[in-house]
Amino acid sequence: MITREQIHELAQFEDQAACALSFYFQPTAPRNKAHKEQTILTKDLAREAVRQLESRSSNGKTKNKERYESARADLDHIVRLSHDLSSNASRAKAVFACGAQGFWREYDLPAQLSGNQLLLDRHFHLKPLAQLLGAFPRLGVVLVDRHRARLFDLRLGELTERMDFFHPLTRRGRGDGFGGYDAGHAERRVADDALHHFKFIAEFIKESLEKGMFEKWILGCQDTHWSQFESQLHSYARPKLLGRFSAEVVHVSDEEIRSQAEKIFADAQQRRSQEVVRETVNQARHNARGVTGLRRVLRSLELGEVQTLLLGQNYHSQAVECSGCGHLDAHLVHFCPVCGRETREVVDVSEAILPRVIQHNIELFYVKDDPEFDKVGNIAALLRFRSEQNTNTNKVRSLAERPAHPSLGREPGPVGRYRGLASG
Repeated sequence: MITREQIHELAQFEDQAACALSFYFQPTAPRNKAHKEQTILTKDLAREAVRQLESRSSNGKTKNKERYESARADLDHIVRLSHDLSSNASRAKAVFACGAQGFWREYDLPAQLSGNQLLLDRHFHLKPLAQLLGAFPRLGVVLVDRHRARLFDLRLGELTERMDFFHPLTRRGRGDGFGGYDAGHAERRVADDALHHFKFIAEFIKESLEKGMFEKWILGCQDTHWSQFESQLHSYARPKLLGRFSAEVVHVSDEEIRSQAEKIFADAQQRRSQEVVRETVNQARHNARGVTGLRRVLRSLELGEVQTLLLGQNYHSQAVECSGCGHLDAHLVHFCPVCGRETREVVDVSEAILPRVIQHNIELFYVKDDPEFDKVGNIAALLRFRSEQNTNTNKVRSLAERPAHPSLGREPGPVGRYRGLASG
């Protein structure tokens, strides 16, 4: 299972010779017993990548022969790996490699990729991974009744049980005593025991969320226990509850838990996506905490203003990136307007901004089939603040405090806490 730290490692990686290799393998049912279709497809992808390497080398962009040969060796390794995968793989696979820097990472993924991909570039190709992580964030699933609780992790389609709590209830005696006196006391003791159990589990959920064990959570319990347990939930844990389903702690199967939790998450994510799109578009129309269009979004990303980024599922646009300061510009200029260095073409800007989104822990939604979002260009951002509207700061700063030229200094915006990836 890929971790947050590993995702950040991939996002930070860069190879100036454009030899960072990204390979995504999506298993399919073979049409014959030879199981060679996937291997043949991977060989075709590798041959195309070799042609790109040779083209860059002839154009002088790959000056280091050792790096070129190292990339060829990585491609050969991928072809050999695909042969093993095509014969027995039940899960998808992602491989990120750069032999010149001694980098090789493999990750198993749910078999829900759009297809096989093999690319060489300066950065790793993370869009398929981002879309998949948005569809499968780190979820906690809690099953609870009056004396028992079970905690599961649901991540990338895999359900894993982490904790099992058991608090036995007070046992009642053989008789009810004079006038039922003992029975009343026993019932109250049982109720108190259950209440303490619910309090303990509610506190454990809050602490787990605070420690980052999971980002959101889903509850499974019988309806008769819900009102009593709900009253014990902490204000920090309550808004992170995506929904609940009816279940008996002991008898429910893992498959039922997983399917119920994934359905609740999908419904919650759809609602959340629609709400964010409406809010962002409305904020942008009123020149408030929302921007639309590639140029405005890129500017807000550089200023550190972005809280949530919205991208159309199939959004694609060109841009240029500065070879010096890394500035991204929607205008296809040859020299960077910030530092004056030469720029290079970016074929897919939505891929180029992903490392920044991941490194700055910006919430990301891939939006599908939304006519209103189509009208604003299929790219928008909800902002935490808008720097040009921070009038107090502008008044305090004097002309002497401002940099004489953009290349001499740029104030970075504050980076928010981890928000995670999401998909609408």
